[in-house]
Amino acid sequence: MSFAKLDAHCRSLIALEHALSILGVDEATAMAPGGGEQRAEAMAGLSGMYHRQATAPQVRDWIEAAKTETLDQAQQTAVAELERSYVNLTCLPADFVEHKMRTGMRSEQLWRTARPKGDWVGFRPALEGVVELVREEAAMRAELLGLAPYDALMEQFDPGNRTETITPVFAELKAFLVDFVPKALKIQDEKRAKRPLKPLSGIYPVEKQKALGIAMMKAVGFDMNHGSLSVSDHPFCGGVPTDVRLTTRYRTDEFLPALMGILHETGHGLYEQNLPKDWAHWPSGKARGMSIHESQSLFVEKQIGRNPAFWTFALPHVASHLGEDWAMDDLLPHVHQVKRGLIRVDADEVTYPLHVILRYELEQDLLAGRLEVKDLPEAWDAKMGDYLGISSLDAPQNGPMQDVHWPSGAFGYFPSYTLGAMMAAQQWATISRSHPDINEEIAAGDFTTVNTWRRDNIWLKASMGSTPEILRQATGEDLNPAYFIAHLKTRYGA
Repeated sequence: MSFAKLDAHCRSLIALEHALSILGVDEATAMAPGGGEQRAEAMAGLSGMYHRQATAPQVRDWIEAAKTETLDQAQQTAVAELERSYVNLTCLPADFVEHKMRTGMRSEQLWRTARPKGDWVGFRPALEGVVELVREEAAMRAELLGLAPYDALMEQFDPGNRTETITPVFAELKAFLVDFVPKALKIQDEKRAKRPLKPLSGIYPVEKQKALGIAMMKAVGFDMNHGSLSVSDHPFCGGVPTDVRLTTRYRTDEFLPALMGILHETGHGLYEQNLPKDWAHWPSGKARGMSIHESQSLFVEKQIGRNPAFWTFALPHVASHLGEDWAMDDLLPHVHQVKRGLIRVDADEVTYPLHVILRYELEQDLLAGRLEVKDLPEAWDAKMGDYLGISSLDAPQNGPMQDVHWPSGAFGYFPSYTLGAMMAAQQWATISRSHPDINEEIAAGDFTTVNTWRRDNIWLKASMGSTPEILRQATGEDLNPAYFIAHLKTRYGA
């Protein structure tokens, strides 16, 4: 049977994916600095090997033959998703994939040394090389997929999502936020005038923060037998479903940024650990895309981790691990603090979407040639001024150099963050309607209901539908920004 041949084919591919993923995590967390050049060569070679194997001509023949065989619904879905994956892979020749991997890794390695110094001049040529390749990639993908170039890139991260639906949603959200941020700040100032912000002690050893983070990871359901926590320059979730590698970064003068980062990555990890194991080697058994992935991470970080009910449960753990005996009224103003800032990963949930929308707009301009890399700092600064009223012009490390995405060539990824935040709010609203006691459960440290709902409606669905289809099936409607807007108004409004 051709289906059996495809099954064996997928098993051989998953072995290469496993190797590439673990090598990538190691490169970001443990590799000696001098190993970068050879690691880039090794991963480029493996990427080329994977691409040639995944796009072998006989795979197309097996897919066509399998479609004529008697298959159950899960098998038919698996073949259809493999075909979608195959078509997307055949957009690019193997030598281009190797070249892009090599270029992106070297650019990312240079970014790690240039960013702390704010060396835009030294880093710019590397980013220009990446952008040139991304434009080539977008053109090749667009031609074969019949999509606009940016949509063709976004398809790699969010199958089914298109700018024609996302841009109006983002426009509505941006208009709301530009007006709402000053209001939220005013309300915050009024509250602080009545009850000043209690300062953090500023003494939080890394080992104690890590212990607290692991305790929270376990509490919300992360399986430490199939995952771990380490440190990296940029927090991420990597590895494979049976060996999920989470990272964060610590500051010893405050603990919330690292803890929130851990909760965020734990949301990613929970999704990976709970994907359907029987289909793990098929594309249909893998995570659907980055907006759904981000909806799971932001669900844990925002809908749970910034929920006052969560802190009823978590405060005793903070006291136990960090020696801080906080009252709820003292800690929540830190958890819910709204602040205009330059750094996306440190932004609160009110201002964060504006950071994403800024990048969404700029990378489309870069891709279309309306903006060149040399003009990026000025364009970035102009939007920061318009959206958040602050400037990054004199600190490129806090502007267009701050994220790893563009140095590594991941254009089309950024929309996923805010799409994920909106999806998380919509999922929370759905759960709350059917489980009105959900906050009481969370306050008691019981995450069974939220995890069961997400397992049944998101995690086990994997890639058995498009991003919009999975959200529609889970919540009963298409993406609706009203839930996220209502969430912000409730938590940060009057």
